[in-house]
Amino acid sequence: MASKADAASPDELVAEIEETRERLAQTVDTLIDRTNPKNIARRNLESVKSQFVDANGSPRLETIVPVVGGIVGFVGLILVIRKAVG
Repeated sequence: MASKADAASPDELVAEIEETRERLAQTVDTLIDRTNPKNIARRNLESVKSQFVDANGSPRLETIVPVVGGIVGFVGLILVIRKAVG
């Protein structure tokens, strides 16, 4: 039984090698882009920003209000503890 390589002409093999080389180069470029620290930081920032701002740029109050409330509550708790201890 003949393999694919046995039946292929030298020109076909060269073309196949070039296609494989191009796919490999694209894969390496994609991996480099994904692992670039600046790109990772940008993606993380966009992810956090999307939690607080919708696609139109309007604030998402359903997310912002609980966070602000939590911060205010935490600061209030710290002030009460400091007053009780001090």
